[in-house]
Amino acid sequence: MNFLVLLLGLIPSFIWLSFFLQEDIHPEPRKMIFAVFITGALAALGAYFIQLWLSGYFPAGSEFTHSLLYIAAFAGVEEFVKFLATYTVIWRSAYFDEPIDAMVYMMTAAMGLAAVENIAIAFDTGIAAITVGSLMFRFLGATLLHALSSLVMGYYWGRGIIKKHTAIYLMWGFIMATLLHTIFNYLIVVFDAGILYAIGVLILAAFFVFYDFEKLKKNDTITV
Repeated sequence: MNFLVLLLGLIPSFIWLSFFLQEDIHPEPRKMIFAVFITGALAALGAYFIQLWLSGYFPAGSEFTHSLLYIAAFAGVEEFVKFLATYTVIWRSAYFDEPIDAMVYMMTAAMGLAAVENIAIAFDTGIAAITVGSLMFRFLGATLLHALSSLVMGYYWGRGIIKKHTAIYLMWGFIMATLLHTIFNYLIVVFDAGILYAIGVLILAAFFVFYDFEKLKKNDTITV
């Protein structure tokens, strides 16, 4: 049963990652994809402890826990650790040789973190309570959110490398990724039908993200 829970937690991440990697015209080495995925998974633990520390300052169920600032802080933590996980593995790597690689590796780290989240929720919920609806929420909701927000940051990272202003572009990428993450979570928390609005936001964001992905594809080898 534990294996089944583990599998159900991994499936959404594997599906999105497989779909996205097929779009990479110059596939990255499997060992790099694996290393970034695992580092992203470990980053989930870092995010958990940081968020636990933050939540300790505010009583559960208080008005502040539903405020935009609180939600944004939690979103920012997750976006930062996903970037840090990616940066730790690939920066200065010989395999980080195209602007598009920033999006590919950010997406990979995001799927590692999302997988751990999914597994934790599956174990907490219990196999008997897992429904098709809950799986679809993880697939179309939280997992896709992590993918898109990290792709946004990866795009800005890639653009920063091209423009030779990596730090500035990374800052904007972090802001935009956190904004998308915050909007998604805020809609779910505040509105009764928030999940529908949130998924609508993700679908809209997906069009822009894949358009950006195609733009970065046109840039060839770089010196990072």
